[in-house]
Amino acid sequence: MLKRLLSTLLLLSLCAGLRAADSTAFRALLDRYYDDYLALFPIEAAINGDNDPRYETVWPNDISASHRAKVVSLCEVYLAALAKVDRATLSETDRLSHDTLKWSLEIRRESTQQIFAFMPVNQFSAPHLTFAQMASGSSVHPFKTALGYRNFLGRARGFSAWVDTAIANMREGAAKGLTQPRILMERVLKQLEPLMADAADTNILFAPLKKLPVGLTAAESEALAKEYAEGVRTIMLPAYARLHAYIRDEYLAKCRETAGIGALPGGKEAYAYSVRAMTTTNLAPEEIHQLGLKEVTRIRAEMDAVQAQVGFKGTLADFLAFVASDPQFAPFKTDEEILNAYRAIEGQIMAQVPKFFHHLPKSKFEVRATEKFRAATASAEYNAGTADGSRPGIFFVPILIPQAYRTPRMEDLFLHEALPGHHFQVSLALENIALPKFRRYDANNAYVEGWALYTESLGKELGLYTNPYQYLGMLLGDMHRAVRLVVDTGLHAKGWTREQALQYGAEAEGGTVDKQVAEIERYMSWPGQALGYKIGQLKIRELRHRAEQQLGAKFNLPDFHDQILMEGALPLAVLDAHVQEWIDANSGK
Repeated sequence: MLKRLLSTLLLLSLCAGLRAADSTAFRALLDRYYDDYLALFPIEAAINGDNDPRYETVWPNDISASHRAKVVSLCEVYLAALAKVDRATLSETDRLSHDTLKWSLEIRRESTQQIFAFMPVNQFSAPHLTFAQMASGSSVHPFKTALGYRNFLGRARGFSAWVDTAIANMREGAAKGLTQPRILMERVLKQLEPLMADAADTNILFAPLKKLPVGLTAAESEALAKEYAEGVRTIMLPAYARLHAYIRDEYLAKCRETAGIGALPGGKEAYAYSVRAMTTTNLAPEEIHQLGLKEVTRIRAEMDAVQAQVGFKGTLADFLAFVASDPQFAPFKTDEEILNAYRAIEGQIMAQVPKFFHHLPKSKFEVRATEKFRAATASAEYNAGTADGSRPGIFFVPILIPQAYRTPRMEDLFLHEALPGHHFQVSLALENIALPKFRRYDANNAYVEGWALYTESLGKELGLYTNPYQYLGMLLGDMHRAVRLVVDTGLHAKGWTREQALQYGAEAEGGTVDKQVAEIERYMSWPGQALGYKIGQLKIRELRHRAEQQLGAKFNLPDFHDQILMEGALPLAVLDAHVQEWIDANSGK
């Protein structure tokens, strides 16, 4: 890594005094950054479909002090590089690259100073879950050859080292008063139990043994199966067992009863960082809290209008309870019926999207049920495909009991997680080879989730929401994201308890407190992440309204969507400036 950074420093001198006529050196700098970045974050290479053998055997120990120091060095080297570039001489796309990279480096450098490395395990989004998903053989690691299996054993050794560092960090964190909420760690213990079991039929870590690579001789298959099974038993299972034992026997007793991080040592600063990182703004937590309260009031009025439209008598709470419980909204008997219902929505949308978008993804797309080992704690989600088409984009649907799966949220959920939400945004960026690699693959929460939430509002224009209960589903989704602004800031900046957050969510969204548990505990585990959705959506709505007002008859919706999508994920301030340049250019200014 040091040699690579030194060679980058040499490249910096070549970039000094860069002129518009020659952006080659600047593009070379961006490519070099992406290469150095993947050396530190090799799992992202797998997510991006990069099968470079330098990355395929590695699981990064990204919570170690030495790794954090390397991240700081990376950021400082490339910030110095950008400072030597004359931004005014760059093309528009290169200026966007400059500004986006600068923001990313500054926020990443700041991340290394926060307290999160001392609390690296949670029930919602943590490496013990990511590793298990990769180990299943149906995720991003390529289990296509014998080498692919052996490479994953290399990753397993790295994950084992990560577990030991996590335990050491958690022990140090506990001594400093930095622990996770006890209830979250109780959830983690339940997740770890099946992953530490020597049960080839049920433990997902053994799953790749059920589909060994084709083309091997019987002897080769037998040898590979034996080697891989031994790796599972001697590396993976013990790692999960060590983590489980530490949490059960030592950590759990030291865990806190509070829900937010604000009162922890360094917690206020960590939350302020998370807000900046997840919203790409300088909004203060209190500003976001008040914005959330305002949105909750607005959306509630729209829900009242739908209730009046369908003629339901009673309070809004009664109406939402009816929608949440009436059998007409739970028509399914099997997982496959649910998946087919989503595929039917896909067909409706795809018949209309050419009217809204100049560019459609080339990447394939699939709807799948979430793996059973994580379905209980998972939300519906999108996993990106690869630019070369070797892996499709996947909309994962968590299904526990198909007979309990309800219909009113299906259309807006599909718009958000699948088409034209995450699949369009991610795929179009990946496929745009005119962008430097870091922009094709990079993302920020406010842009990515903001775009996806914005697409939910396109439902009527796309021919959906013809059933008022599906439109109510969109409002429920919008309310859910507005509640997040209130609850996340309430938990982490205003000292709310878990119970306060549960009660607020239940009252605002309808239903019972128990229906809020998974979401509220998600916010507890990942401070600030839930804020990006609504902040990003409101910014894109604002930009569309601004463009419609300033361009008038010249406004073209597919053109606008091109401005949002075709330059990849931009921080919101960078996106705002970019769209305004487009407006000015098309309005004759």
